[in-house]
Amino acid sequence: MTEVGPTAAASGSLWERDHEVAAVTRAVDTLCADRSSSGGLLMFRGEAGLGKTALLAQTRRIAEERGCTVWSARGGETLRSVPFNVVRQLLQPALVSLLPEEAREYLGDWYDIAGPALGIADPGGRQADPQGVCDGLVAAVRRLARREWPLVLLIDDAHWADQETLQWLAAFAERLHDLSVLVVVARRPGEAGGESARHLDAVAAAASRPETTLSALTPDATAGLTRATVGEHADAPFCREVWAVTGGNPYETVELLAKVQDSELEPTEPSAGELRALNRSARGGGLVARLEGLGIDATRFAWAAAILGTGISVDLVAQLATMGHDDAVRCAELLRSARILTVPDPANTRPGGGDLEFVHPLIATAVYNSIPDALRTAMHGIAAQIVTDSGLGAAAASRHLLQVHPDDDAELVGQLREAAREHLAVGAPEAARRCLERALEEPPRPEVHARVLYELGCAGLLTAPATTIGHLGAALAMPGLDGPARVDAVFRLSQALLHNDQLEQAVRTVEAEAARHEEGPARMRLRAVQYMWEGIYAGESATPGRSQRLAELARTCTGRDNSERALLILRAFDAMTHGESAEEVVELCDRALVNGRLAPGLGWTDTQWGVELLMMLGSSYAYADRLDRAENLFAEALRTYTTAGWSGGHLALANAFLGLAFRRQGRLKDAETVLRESLRLAERVGRGLPLYWSATCGLVDTLLARGHVEEAWTTAETYGFAPPYPSTIVLPDTRSVRGRLLLAVGRTEDGVNELEAAEKAAAARGGHNPVLAPWTVDLALALATEDPARAGRLAADARRQAERFGTDTAIGEALRCAAALETGQRKVRLAAQAVTYLEASPCQYEHAAARIEYGLAARSTSELNRGLTLARSCGADGLAMQARQGLAELEG
Repeated sequence: MTEVGPTAAASGSLWERDHEVAAVTRAVDTLCADRSSSGGLLMFRGEAGLGKTALLAQTRRIAEERGCTVWSARGGETLRSVPFNVVRQLLQPALVSLLPEEAREYLGDWYDIAGPALGIADPGGRQADPQGVCDGLVAAVRRLARREWPLVLLIDDAHWADQETLQWLAAFAERLHDLSVLVVVARRPGEAGGESARHLDAVAAAASRPETTLSALTPDATAGLTRATVGEHADAPFCREVWAVTGGNPYETVELLAKVQDSELEPTEPSAGELRALNRSARGGGLVARLEGLGIDATRFAWAAAILGTGISVDLVAQLATMGHDDAVRCAELLRSARILTVPDPANTRPGGGDLEFVHPLIATAVYNSIPDALRTAMHGIAAQIVTDSGLGAAAASRHLLQVHPDDDAELVGQLREAAREHLAVGAPEAARRCLERALEEPPRPEVHARVLYELGCAGLLTAPATTIGHLGAALAMPGLDGPARVDAVFRLSQALLHNDQLEQAVRTVEAEAARHEEGPARMRLRAVQYMWEGIYAGESATPGRSQRLAELARTCTGRDNSERALLILRAFDAMTHGESAEEVVELCDRALVNGRLAPGLGWTDTQWGVELLMMLGSSYAYADRLDRAENLFAEALRTYTTAGWSGGHLALANAFLGLAFRRQGRLKDAETVLRESLRLAERVGRGLPLYWSATCGLVDTLLARGHVEEAWTTAETYGFAPPYPSTIVLPDTRSVRGRLLLAVGRTEDGVNELEAAEKAAAARGGHNPVLAPWTVDLALALATEDPARAGRLAADARRQAERFGTDTAIGEALRCAAALETGQRKVRLAAQAVTYLEASPCQYEHAAARIEYGLAARSTSELNRGLTLARSCGADGLAMQARQGLAELEG
């Protein structure tokens, strides 16, 4: 037990906290020992009044005594709807010390991404990606931390932090291992729910030591604190009653003892009976009664301060409480004397922080809840007007607008819609959603109701697809959404249905809307979207004769606008997946470009068509042996999304498809690197989505090509790469890759079954590309011994399909399969032909495999050496081993 200490509230909260203070001291000493030391995170939790704030204050003192820079922030019960509120508080000391050009220099490429969220830069013209903003904030703090070492970050009342800050904190905590920063977090248990609780649990999991739960004071500690406060003559019965009344809660103990001093109560057994009444006056209803005893003006002042919650200045409170300046100053002094308000700790003072703050969050909550309901909503309305008039913007006023009673106010609906736009621009879609949902309660006027639903649907498009479907469906069912906005709403609704694994309904939704329009740009776009969703369907073709109609439609397209360019891309993708002429595929893709580049309005961050269309374009090039163009497209996607700060699903897809291009080229190490990054990003978005399957399937395929079979199997098991498969097409083909994996680990029967399932799926779709879905070749090789006749038919069929498609890669792979089923000179001739085709192919892995197989068939050390060199350059360790074994046998 701490034996001595000052009589202030902070010391009361630090009694019996030796263990916690020692942990803080060790963590700060470790931080200060070496600039290269890894970061640390301590998390303390406890019920209200158990001393979390005092422990953070002691942490500040310890850190500053050792020369640390300390930044602090605090969540607020009435401020949880303000996005980035806590992280802005945290970084203000650093931000205000930087000139704009210095801030841009320190934050680099992240300035335009994280700057708007931090309030130091204007938002861009489009909706910000929340994950990108989170990553930008992580990068911003990391860069500032390197400048400010040794740096300690203190976050109090984290259970009341806004969701955006908690997302950042969880991401930042994961990266502390390579950054010398100490983070200390305090929270109450059970106060947060949903995503906020999940983020807090992630922070706790990243802590340097198990989360510490603060306990109440023991009777002995309470007695020591009592005597240190009111005098050593306090007798044992009086001290025991103090403990019994307060339950050992440090805050309540300190407040009660302050009342004892104020009332000049003698700290002896005869006076102990009065303690319960004194304690009631310090909390809940007793506190309210004490506040009312100070007079109506002081009560109004306290209410206004509670409404503001933060930035409490005498002038601002005077405006809200509609009182003169002199009266406001007098009320502030009364409330300070009554230990309801206090002057902020100078160590925690930040720009815009105000002149006053509540002594404790418990008091702030009690005062706020004591305001009559009708008056509270009215005061929030006045506060919103004050914030708006001060020029802080609709987003800043929105937390007050959310509390105003619905009253059919068209102006309020407009303010909430504007606030939602501002929230979306800085990467806070949840805050935007709250504003728009509140706007619906007003309710909006009939002429704008559908627009509000449409905006609400767009705000939650990928974060809550099921909810989005309802909002957009309702918007489309009522008047007021016409022209391009209606077409866009239908497109976004179909996207949400796709994201919610309702692909069939997505197709039918677009098809029905297209039927409502006359021939023209709108109908052309909708028909293109319908063909797009049908084109990525992994099952039987949703519309009989679709490919033929698409081909006929594409013949009339010259690429004069983006609707026609989209149809050309869709026709190219359809032809590629069905194994039609690769030459025609490339010609269609080229016609969809403008001078070899993406047309304006059809770029990677343009939202009119969606990323799926451009992924179709790039993959059509990739499987038609134009890997240079595929790589350029996917590399451009990666650069564009990185620059724009889109680090969620879009960046995951860009990495996955760039990995596909690298895999096709034979750059297996590069492919593995970007595919692992894609899978990491996809994990953050959520399992089960098409982008998650693309990353996993591509990585398994690449590991198999490298010869890392055990690692491929482990990856498949870890990330659920097994049936049931998604309803959308995945590149490379899931069943073909899964079948090859099963064969590689010796599960031949299961592998054959999987490849036969791929055969049936291809038949249902009306054909397949033998390179995109190479099940024919793999199945033929698997059946070579058990059923050589069927294997031969499959190999012949693979060759016919390859010659129809016409790429060097397809024909070379078919010849490799045929050679594997032969012996003697015929095997040698076919292997030589495979080398000829694959030498002209851009796919170096397949070329290396063909060289090695030809070298083994012809017993040629020169061919094996050439194959070994190629295998090494590709990173194909399994092929390289095969070549070395062949050379050893020949040389032996």
